[in-house]
Amino acid sequence: MSNIVQFNFPTVIRFGIGAIKELPQHLKDQGKKRPLLVTDPIVATLPFFLEIVEDLKNAGLAPTVYAEMHKNPVKSDVMKGKAAFAGAECDSIVGIGGGVGLDVARSIALAINHHRDLFDYDDLIGGDKYVTEEVPYFVTVPTTSGTGSEVGRSAIIADDVTHQKKILFSPKLLAGVVFADPALTFGLPSFVTAATGMDALTHNMEAYVAKNYHPMCDGIALEGIKLIAKSIEKATHEGNNAEARADMMLASLMGAVAFQKGLGVVHSLAHPMSQLLDTHHGLANAVNLPYGMEFNLGGFESRFEDMANAMGLKNGNGNQLIDELFKLNERLGLPTRLSAIDVKEEHLDSLADLAIADFCHPNNPKPVTRNDFFNLYKKAL
Repeated sequence: MSNIVQFNFPTVIRFGIGAIKELPQHLKDQGKKRPLLVTDPIVATLPFFLEIVEDLKNAGLAPTVYAEMHKNPVKSDVMKGKAAFAGAECDSIVGIGGGVGLDVARSIALAINHHRDLFDYDDLIGGDKYVTEEVPYFVTVPTTSGTGSEVGRSAIIADDVTHQKKILFSPKLLAGVVFADPALTFGLPSFVTAATGMDALTHNMEAYVAKNYHPMCDGIALEGIKLIAKSIEKATHEGNNAEARADMMLASLMGAVAFQKGLGVVHSLAHPMSQLLDTHHGLANAVNLPYGMEFNLGGFESRFEDMANAMGLKNGNGNQLIDELFKLNERLGLPTRLSAIDVKEEHLDSLADLAIADFCHPNNPKPVTRNDFFNLYKKAL
């Protein structure tokens, strides 16, 4: 990681420790002067973010910071960001953060020149056909290794009242450049590192078993699983381990590329917990991952053997893999039961209703009914 390297997939990625220092000159080379920096309220207070702002100012740029967003972002967060962009006469958008900050940044980029109701652009109802205008110049800077949103073309935003999640999608929403600097993840709290890392693992695993045909995504997903198995515990317990942090950032990027193939039952279990109980998305995935994988095992044993081997379980099988996922959560200090994160028996019916309506499980390798979701929640409780 002593050198910054560049690779292009699916967009230009500048990867390595110190890559963030290239941001000011890059924006100047694009003729941009007034970037809107979009991040979450916590990242906005951290020393590395303040240093980014200072570097931009020292380069003669005039950045505006927008950090008004919820833990699970809603439409009003996006519309306030659109107003901030217009009010400061910004000419570009830099998304800095994890999934929350990057989803809001990407949604603001969509909203600037598209003036229908934001949810008219919901991909699940064919709203991408309305994405006809150009978007402001947009770059991303990941600060966690979880969602991989930096290389995405979509954003998930919830309704303020119903908390139902919508997908905003268009190839136009792909960042022009990603500045992926593992040093920005140094010093993340161990819980955040563990939960976001398990989110990345879920992306890679669900993509690998998803029912759609995409052999390139399959290969990427297996390599992502391998990197996470090698590095997630070191990254969690040795916060400034540069190699582990770099591996996790790569695996996160890879998971987001791989899940173009689809996700599945685990995400459909996790999303309702964020909607109903405001649960951290990575944590919800972490707890549900072993149970969802166990549900999918029958009939897909060879795929599970591939994943077991990628996890370092030589000649392993699906049952061993599922056992390892429980043990991994324990070693990371994460819970293995939903009751440990405030899910109660009385929540299960509402969670099951939301889960069956979720957009991920249609790509699961086997069908999932509402009763299946209820039983999975109950088993995990």
